[in-house]
Amino acid sequence: MPVFRLQKHEIYFPNPTLACEDGLLAVGGDLCVERLLLAYTHGIFPWYNPGDEILWWCPHERFVIFPKEIHISRSMKKYIKKHTFTVKVNRDFADTMHRCRAKREFAEGTWISDEMEEAYFALHQAGYAMSVEVFEEERLAGGLYGVVIGKCFFGESMFSEQENGSKIALTALAKMLDKEGFLLIDCQFHTEHLERMGGRFLSWEEYDGILKRGIL
Repeated sequence: MPVFRLQKHEIYFPNPTLACEDGLLAVGGDLCVERLLLAYTHGIFPWYNPGDEILWWCPHERFVIFPKEIHISRSMKKYIKKHTFTVKVNRDFADTMHRCRAKREFAEGTWISDEMEEAYFALHQAGYAMSVEVFEEERLAGGLYGVVIGKCFFGESMFSEQENGSKIALTALAKMLDKEGFLLIDCQFHTEHLERMGGRFLSWEEYDGILKRGIL
């Protein structure tokens, strides 16, 4: 299957079903707000190494968490009972995204470049990206950020400053989204950590159907 080349002066994407076996759909373009919105509303997202050309992905299977199905383990429930956490939304989007970058750079390398930080902050300013942070007393425990369109949340990255910080942030996000009638949290790719918290695979057809309902 060919990989499509995008031009900066034209905002479009090929049919998502034309993605390669590994999910790669297109290369090039830019990260302007209009292109990012077009991408996410069609199940496409950017993911590439800093300094490389932009790569656009649309995996044939999607790993998602339904907000109602968030799983909190017994040990996590005990941990939460022993601690008092405060949840804040959009406390400082830029700081949360940068912390996600810093933690990944230290541990394993990251796709979050200066270009990505600027692009998603612009998306946040336009009202389509949000962050969630959790505090224990005055100490920042963890957080996450993602894209919000309609009743769909597209998770991008998480970080922990204290034990279980990112798990608590994801749990708080799921409960919040459930109350607001959100249909899904798109995790994009599978991890064992997210699977333990309730994540599961959907076929492209299932995912696309939910996405179309959610972004209306």
